[in-house]
Amino acid sequence: MATLRQQALSMVQARQRSAVKAPSTKISDYFGENVFGTAQMKVSLAPSVFKKVMEAIDKGSKIDVSTAEEIASAVKTWALAKGVTHYTHWFQPLTGSTAEKHDSFFDALGGLEKFKGSALVQQEPDASSFPNGGIRSTFEARGYTAWDPSSPIFIFENTLCIPTIFVSYTGEALDYKTPLLKSMEAINDASVQICQLFDRNVKKVFPSLGVEQEYFVVDKALFAARPDLVMAGRTVFGHSPARGQQLDDHYFGTIPTRVKDFMVDFEIESHKLGIPVMTRHNEVAPGQFEVAPLFEEINKATDHNQLLMDVMDKVAEKHNLKVLFHEKPFAGVNGSGKHNNWSLITDTGVNLFQPSSSARENLQFLTFLVATIKAVYDHSDLLRASIASAGNDYRLGANEAPPAIISVFLGATLTEVLDELEKNGNIKIEKGDNMYMKLGISKIPEIILDNTDRNRTSPFAFTGNKFEFRAVGSQANVAGPMTALNVIVADVLKGMYKDIEKEMAAGKEKKIAIVNVLRKYIKDSKKVRFEGDGYSDAWAKEAEKRGLSNLKSTPVALDVYQKKATKELFERHNVMNEIELHARHEIMLENFIMRVQIEGRVMGDLALNHIIPTAILYQNKMIENANGLKGLGLDHTAAVATIKEVSKHIESLKSNITAMIEARKKLNKEEDIVKMAKGYQTEVKEAYFDKIRYAVDKLELLVDDESWPLVKYREMLFLR
Repeated sequence: MATLRQQALSMVQARQRSAVKAPSTKISDYFGENVFGTAQMKVSLAPSVFKKVMEAIDKGSKIDVSTAEEIASAVKTWALAKGVTHYTHWFQPLTGSTAEKHDSFFDALGGLEKFKGSALVQQEPDASSFPNGGIRSTFEARGYTAWDPSSPIFIFENTLCIPTIFVSYTGEALDYKTPLLKSMEAINDASVQICQLFDRNVKKVFPSLGVEQEYFVVDKALFAARPDLVMAGRTVFGHSPARGQQLDDHYFGTIPTRVKDFMVDFEIESHKLGIPVMTRHNEVAPGQFEVAPLFEEINKATDHNQLLMDVMDKVAEKHNLKVLFHEKPFAGVNGSGKHNNWSLITDTGVNLFQPSSSARENLQFLTFLVATIKAVYDHSDLLRASIASAGNDYRLGANEAPPAIISVFLGATLTEVLDELEKNGNIKIEKGDNMYMKLGISKIPEIILDNTDRNRTSPFAFTGNKFEFRAVGSQANVAGPMTALNVIVADVLKGMYKDIEKEMAAGKEKKIAIVNVLRKYIKDSKKVRFEGDGYSDAWAKEAEKRGLSNLKSTPVALDVYQKKATKELFERHNVMNEIELHARHEIMLENFIMRVQIEGRVMGDLALNHIIPTAILYQNKMIENANGLKGLGLDHTAAVATIKEVSKHIESLKSNITAMIEARKKLNKEEDIVKMAKGYQTEVKEAYFDKIRYAVDKLELLVDDESWPLVKYREMLFLR
């Protein structure tokens, strides 16, 4: 009888390509066709209504009841014409994924399709079963979703999806979007203040984001034959394959045929939804790929990234594939992340991180550059906490991703510029444009996008006209780390503006006042700048000398959310209050505990119910073999040695699994969730995972390959 592994491999060999046909040879013909965006609103709404909607999007003004009714009517007409039968408020609870409850347009009592303005603006989903961190009790079920006009309504799988925020009955945010929107207001206010020192025409600044999404693709049958992948998203067992990524032949190589078909298919669906995906390519690890969109306003980019992952998952089903977003699904090969390319754009069309030929704009560029570096230095622990997860812990610092030490990479040219500015800040400066030349700032106009090398080991790197936050995990909701980044930069910009005002009040000319403040900030934050190899042991030692944190585990990293300074920071900018921060801290710790618990349970189940029985069968065969050799008077010492070795590892598995279960039971009685999470890190994960995995790896080498119960991940990765 064929094993599950053999059956899965047979299914893979029999797969046929799924035909993919685009609606048109030109993407522009169908881009955004399932989006009720600006163009569709303009033709569907009365001019006065359209104006009010645009004011709500651009200025944050409220939409009144009558306007909401007219919008709802137009949306319903548009959706019904496309065959839509249901609508939903699409939101992002603290699970990390999206949520939706579908309601029908059809009103059975009236016998007609209806959609009121009140249904567009607000709904009441059950909030009791979503993570809330103690904000609500189970019996207190009420929660509200409220329409976010700044993110366009769209149609997905014949359902009208309305992007919304999600809050509790008592008003606290239960989602990722609400704090993100508030952080956008905070950084807008702080940035406009600074911008008006240079250009009075600037009235608004918005953060822009481009999210490079890494992922693995495996065959659906092979995925189903790995219970650990199904349950935990990663292979808890499996030694490194003979051929992995050491030949460097997968990166940017020819895309496998089935994967290419899948890519084309999900890109078509994404374009219909207005997601501007542009780039596709093979990543470093075999079976690993990347998709990257154009930059968008950060709220829309966040929504689109969440939607993109959903689209990819559903389209993969059509191609008998499975997409893996886990940060580290396979040992011995690179994991996956999200590279968050972040910048600030003014309503006058200026990218504040884009050097130019203008001396004035370059001083503005330096102001925002230095403020961001200072923010990363002042709040590096918060940035580390914002990317903390059980999955990302496997990836950070594993010679494939940025380390857990937060640092900033600028490149040789900008480093020289900042060093010159810091060093010569005290020289006599003449008024006028000459000051730029004397401070070395005249070098800035020579910067082009590729003026400096890239540093893939840096968690936070300047890449020409933006910062790339590379340490975010591949399955994370990017709103969390982007909210933190917005807030810390806003906080430094606010402080910077006050410091510049003090200099000017003391009689300094504006440009000189700005330069004086920049010089101080450069000096204060210099320790966080690093140009070398972030993977090296030497950097870990150097970072320690500099006083930089190296928070390697999630439970330790999350401690920052309990600090008084963190609470004051978020409350100061009206982004989250103490209750909301406490809830998030508790939710993230609970998530860590549950994921480690799931992995531990999967390990125990696979070892006890799959691996040990197979090893015993093999052991029995070896015993028969040894007895046969002995009966013939032949040397049977090698067979006996193998039998003893198998037995030793079986006993090691049994004892360590039993001990791990007992440790989990003990920890589950702990009332303090912080202590429980740290206990799961040390008493479960660090104490037993490697021991159990070691025994399984040894058995895998001893037991006949064909009888091994698990699909080898080397077989899963080379998909053609």
